[in-house]
Amino acid sequence: MSALTITARDATTGPVLVIAGDLDYDQAPRLRKVVTALSLEPGQRLVLDLSRIRFCDSSGITALIVARNHAVAARAEMVLAAVPDNMIRILRIVGLDRVFTLHADVATATTH
Repeated sequence: MSALTITARDATTGPVLVIAGDLDYDQAPRLRKVVTALSLEPGQRLVLDLSRIRFCDSSGITALIVARNHAVAARAEMVLAAVPDNMIRILRIVGLDRVFTLHADVATATTH
């Protein structure tokens, strides 16, 4: 198990969170806390960079849904960038690939 790190930065489209490590039962509450503390403006895009995720369980998936719901409540958008293949597979199995907007990388996700 590796500890979760969350690094925030701003892009012209809105905040970008780089999430690294294990997004699991122990660590998912940290992501939920960080995301729900974000002040999003209508029309902004919250980008979650998942390129450094090593493992994600159902608690992690739930944290991603919480992030999306937070963005929608603020009339903002939330997208996932650089999603690892094993996570894409899980998202497809449970049908969340139709709920989340997926981008190949952060550069694409932060383009208007």
